[in-house]
Amino acid sequence: MRFTGKAKTRFCFAVFSVILLNLAMTLDGFAISAETKKATEPLHIKVILERVYLDGEVSQEIVHEQCWSMENFWAKYDSWTLKHREESTMVFSKQMDDISPLLKANGYFGITEDGVLTIFNGRPGSSKIIQSFFQIDMKKLESHKQEQLLQGIPIKTKDHYVKVLETFKHYSVTKE
Repeated sequence: MRFTGKAKTRFCFAVFSVILLNLAMTLDGFAISAETKKATEPLHIKVILERVYLDGEVSQEIVHEQCWSMENFWAKYDSWTLKHREESTMVFSKQMDDISPLLKANGYFGITEDGVLTIFNGRPGSSKIIQSFFQIDMKKLESHKQEQLLQGIPIKTKDHYVKVLETFKHYSVTKE
């Protein structure tokens, strides 16, 4: 039986395809066995969760994860934004639609000596400044509102935080 040039080419191509297919299946077998070996030992990942609050406060929580499946890991943090990744450490971030626990526990609106609306960690005066906003025209401000700011207005909720800012924004000094 004689083969023509075309037939030889087709035959060689068929043999080559079978050899290539066998090689690919063998390599797949190695990949599967490597994945199986990896699955017997979990990955240890340090996860840093950053929460960024409306008042600018950023809190961090460190979690040590044992990860058997990256698919499950990513699903667990799907509502977070990956900020940074380095070897076995991942930093995720999330914008919180709330004020920070620090403000809820010990935050007070007050006014500085310069007339700037400020949030203090504790009552105004000797307390540490957390955040400053804008200067208030004290001449326009009613006396009872001045007294409230001097004594300190406690911040317990996001709604109250927003309401106080909106109230005093009307008394801000406009630069011409």
